[in-house]
Amino acid sequence: MSGNNDNPTGPQELKIDFPPEVADGRYANLAILSHAPSEFFIDFISVSPNVPQARVQSRIIMAPEHAKGLLFALNDAVRKYEATFGEIRHKTPKGKNGGSAPTDGGIPNPFIPGGMA
Repeated sequence: MSGNNDNPTGPQELKIDFPPEVADGRYANLAILSHAPSEFFIDFISVSPNVPQARVQSRIIMAPEHAKGLLFALNDAVRKYEATFGEIRHKTPKGKNGGSAPTDGGIPNPFIPGGMA
């Protein structure tokens, strides 16, 4: 191996298999993140209004380095989206009395301080 160029033919092409059942995608409107010393867990969940139980659609487990790479990639994608379509604003539902959150219970939304799904 030379110290100058370990791959004289250039970058290798990565072939990605994209099965139809994965290409269809899964809808999620909530993500819960947790971590252990050596990995991050991201649970993508579909929450429906007035339904007491939510279903995990997918769980992704990744190394901390990959989680940080995802953070940067998602930040870049949101920045590009907002440059094209405008700022993404958090929507908070109004309560029965016009407040900023429902007063009759609901599902907490961890992405909006004090918000509900």
